[in-house]
Amino acid sequence: MAENYVSTTNACKMCTPMGAALVFKGIENAVPFLHGSQGCATYMRRYIISHYREPVDIASSALGEKSAVYGGGPNLKKGILNVMRKYDVSLVGVATTCLTETIGDDVGRYLNEFREEFSDLSLPELVHVSTPSYSGTHMEGWHAAVRSLADQVVKEKGRAHGGVNLLPGFLSPADYRFLKALGERAGVRFTMLPDLSETMDGVIWDDYHSLPDGGTPVAEIRAMGGAAGTVEFGMSGGLFESAAGVLERKFGVPARRTAMPIGLRATDQFMDVLAEFASCDMPAKDAFDRGRLLDAMVDGHKYIFGKRAVVYGEEDFVVALCSFLGEIGVQPVLVATGAKSDRFAPAVTAALAEVCQTMPVIRDDADFKDIEDEAAELNPDLLVGHSKGYKLARAKNIPLIRVGFPIHDRFGGQRILHVGYEGALSLYDRLVNAVLEKSQDECPVGYGYL
Repeated sequence: MAENYVSTTNACKMCTPMGAALVFKGIENAVPFLHGSQGCATYMRRYIISHYREPVDIASSALGEKSAVYGGGPNLKKGILNVMRKYDVSLVGVATTCLTETIGDDVGRYLNEFREEFSDLSLPELVHVSTPSYSGTHMEGWHAAVRSLADQVVKEKGRAHGGVNLLPGFLSPADYRFLKALGERAGVRFTMLPDLSETMDGVIWDDYHSLPDGGTPVAEIRAMGGAAGTVEFGMSGGLFESAAGVLERKFGVPARRTAMPIGLRATDQFMDVLAEFASCDMPAKDAFDRGRLLDAMVDGHKYIFGKRAVVYGEEDFVVALCSFLGEIGVQPVLVATGAKSDRFAPAVTAALAEVCQTMPVIRDDADFKDIEDEAAELNPDLLVGHSKGYKLARAKNIPLIRVGFPIHDRFGGQRILHVGYEGALSLYDRLVNAVLEKSQDECPVGYGYL
């Protein structure tokens, strides 16, 4: 007998085209374009702005009832022309929505027709990606968009330039800035795809800008086929072939996949891969930061060792967080992601194998109602994840360490540094201080010295 269907109560994920839209926001002079109803673009703009606190333009083909019956091709073409007139665009990234996927719009054919019909115009790069919300999460949309950029924009191997393609996955703008600065310190030319370091955390403007500065230049994306190698963080959202795989198959660019460099071991691994491709030594600053992190781990061990944590969020991000928590002595007791993945549990187990004697409860395709029900019997001391865990943290009276996306109930989520030895030290301080603050607040007499 089939199990009764239980509807989603509070999803531990966002919709697929949102991830694709954020990728296109990380391309220089690019506009994300959602092929579907106007409401999809409006919802995503509001949701993204709440975290990044930056203006976000997302174009839409604004389909209505007629288009749902006869197809959305005319609206799509008219919408792209409007984007070209309004913005000085280098690229338009077209992501589908549930509506256009359901009616079966052939977006690739529409774009080919557009190129032929308007061949007399100076056209931007037109990239399309299939992102129906009913078949995945925002992270699957993210990875699919990165793959589409590698597949549709990089058309030839080009001149070998000795640089390194870096596909960092969904991190904060502060993380992207750190990675760019690391490349500069190490003397490595990174082509980072995408690059949200400025587009989603910029400066105040004296005058109106139609598009923010920053992002990966389209010319650099075209040259990715000539790189010495590609470093890709994470498991690439379950794609049959990731962006790194596309570059390796089409242009012979060697690919290396590594965990997101959160914590000591994962950052060590990334540094080793970087040295392999770029023949560079670890920069002096990073070597010093590594030593400072180890010193902090010794100093704070007595406060945090043995604490129990619930960890949730994006698949790759959660695996990296578990690795970091295990190496500082925190025991994950429940690890959850909204993605439906048969790779998630083995990846978490592998990340904790050397540092934890007891494996946590691991849940993919998780709903926050499920997380709350299971956490009630596991007695966690900490929650580690984004803002959607606040209800559980409040009910259990335990600290919530806000990381990742979305962070809607605190300020500065886009400036949280997670990666590298420096990011690990910042996270470590926040974890230890959360434990100390709770202990101090609950002490009947209080204390002012530790």
